[in-house]
Amino acid sequence: MRTSITARPLTDLAGDIQRPTEADDSTLYTRRRATNRFVVLTPSLSDVPGVFRNVEAGHGKYRTLLAQMQRLRGRIYTQDGAVRRDELTSDGRHRPGADERCWHVLTLDANDNVVACLRYLDQRGARGFDDLCVRHAALARCPASGGRLRGAVESAMERARYARVAFGEVGGWAVAEAQRLTLEPLRIILATYGLLQLLGGSVGVATATFRHGSAAILRKIGLGPLVAEGDALPPYYDPHYDCQMEILGYDSRYPNPKYLDWVRALGAEIANSPVICGEAALAAVA
Repeated sequence: MRTSITARPLTDLAGDIQRPTEADDSTLYTRRRATNRFVVLTPSLSDVPGVFRNVEAGHGKYRTLLAQMQRLRGRIYTQDGAVRRDELTSDGRHRPGADERCWHVLTLDANDNVVACLRYLDQRGARGFDDLCVRHAALARCPASGGRLRGAVESAMERARYARVAFGEVGGWAVAEAQRLTLEPLRIILATYGLLQLLGGSVGVATATFRHGSAAILRKIGLGPLVAEGDALPPYYDPHYDCQMEILGYDSRYPNPKYLDWVRALGAEIANSPVICGEAALAAVA
């Protein structure tokens, strides 16, 4: 029998991700949950299906939120040692070139500050591995595993074409320090699953670090290791990010069943959240 959304509160699901602490109680989560809200950024109005009910083309707002998100990532990633300060813009933004082509799920707090983010890049137009961001991963340059990674990713691209869903890349996950002992890290991932289902589904890859248990959290939700020649691709050390990493595969149609009701509920929340299109903003973001 299908489990109802109220049968298992999201606070209970936290035990699947991390051991509760004194700060990670339902009172703290309820307070933050009541004030946080989602906003979605998308580069093009033409990409937005009719299921979204609150769509606006506001290049000024798009530009402001995109810059806030990039500054959040810049601060978090430099604190973690994932990027160097000289890789940021002069105002502290982590600004990879793909950002302006991505969908971004943002969490805003009561003061309209971006406190969590995750991005999705639709790569259905990619011809092969060399057109993808994952080609830059250190594993791709490994003599022993680089060819296997290429084969595994291109097999996933073929599965997406066969299933007639998009192929994509998920990344850019960052959560403000004050939100890490709440369920915001989990909530934004499940909301992104919901977004992908609203967009018609996606098969793809995500590059996850071992910092803050990120790879473990993604595995719990339903992502899994890429498989080449019958064997899972191993975790690897990336000297650029100075940490252990793992390239995981996902199919947004099939999250871990224990989270399915929350994917649906948060997807419904995303469908009613502001979706801000940035077509007029692309040349203006600096």
